[in-house]
Amino acid sequence: MANTYLQKSAFGSANQKTYTISFWSKLAVSATGNVLAFVQSGNYVRLFFENGALKIKSVINSSTVFDIKTNRLFRDFSSWYHFVIAMDTTQATEANRIKVYVNGVQETSLATATYPSQNFDTDSNNDLKIGYNGTDNYFDGLLSHFHYIDGTAYDASAFGSTDSVTGEWSINTSPSVTYGSGGFLILKDGNTITDQSSNSNNFTLGGGTLTNTEDCPSNVFATLNPLRPNGISQTYSNGNTTVIRTGTGGQMNGTLGVKSGKWYYECLIDDYWQYLGWTALSLNTSQTITCAEATSGFYGLYSNASAVLTYANGSQTTQGSYTPMASGQIWGIAFDADNAKMYFSLNGTFLNSSNPANQTNPAMSSIPVTDFLVPAIGQGTGSRSSTIKMNFGNGFFGTTAVTTNSGNGYAGTDGKSIFNYQPPTGYSALSTKGLNE
Repeated sequence: MANTYLQKSAFGSANQKTYTISFWSKLAVSATGNVLAFVQSGNYVRLFFENGALKIKSVINSSTVFDIKTNRLFRDFSSWYHFVIAMDTTQATEANRIKVYVNGVQETSLATATYPSQNFDTDSNNDLKIGYNGTDNYFDGLLSHFHYIDGTAYDASAFGSTDSVTGEWSINTSPSVTYGSGGFLILKDGNTITDQSSNSNNFTLGGGTLTNTEDCPSNVFATLNPLRPNGISQTYSNGNTTVIRTGTGGQMNGTLGVKSGKWYYECLIDDYWQYLGWTALSLNTSQTITCAEATSGFYGLYSNASAVLTYANGSQTTQGSYTPMASGQIWGIAFDADNAKMYFSLNGTFLNSSNPANQTNPAMSSIPVTDFLVPAIGQGTGSRSSTIKMNFGNGFFGTTAVTTNSGNGYAGTDGKSIFNYQPPTGYSALSTKGLNE
């Protein structure tokens, strides 16, 4: 959502003493940026991330009214967080005037704890922006189920609950809450910014591109992992599904791993100097390692300008029938962990007449699956610059939506993914619904 923001004019009659903000977010690499801002004439209330910590701060007439900042840092870029801020300045006890909940638990360890005075009007009737502070600070990540409750301070249990089987905090997609005249619910079903509460407090797109990813609190998709050490320059965007990299060597890994099952993902490339495949998770800690190094546990393809090779834990084989990679190609990687085989497709056609559905002509076999394997992309030993766009089934390459199959794309066996090409029969997207089939 970087460089993208939503906006709405002032509410006018909204309660400035009591309200609730609830939203789900999958943060990106920076974990810094504005989520929500009431801004007008230099006065503001802002909810944002500061170096990984969550902070809500108000300044009126150049004076700080309140400033709440968590000690906890939010740096898990593979999962969705649920955040709730309950504001009620009518409370006699100052610590009850602002409460912050994360995944159902109140945050009581605070780095900063400056509370508003009792019955203070927080100036939340100003113009509202989501994803931008109105000056220079955009939010980088995904947002879903964004509630604003006017006149009631709810705790987290109104919007979620603990799953009795997994013990994880789960979303309540239809909470029983009273929104009040200034309340709203947006980003509930896809990327709609039309208010889905009983009100008509609709938003408009203030700037950027709002994309409708399939990645959501109830179905978490794999992304690239920006926490993996790397000695090259890399810039992640679009919810960590796009990476721009410059330098020599280096490897980017996915956030979800497997030991069994059948999996498919797609990759849009702009340069031939690529490694595409899967890698053993526990063996990838070096900053300078390339996918093909003997200790990397990498299994997949590599292409230079003249040839394509398969690599299996450092052992290479030239694939004479494969055409070298070229900009604009979409490569599909199908990994059968149950039968230890891997297959590759180019623009929807599996190479060497292979058929992953019936296990014929795999590009490589006998892949050891004793360790968790994760998707991996890499760069050769030469210094190059490239942009890689991954589609793990979320339905986008960067900000460009999949348009095949009348705009619907193709789903894997999980039934919830959107790919540019039809995955082989029996293969799923690497997502929580795919993993729990």
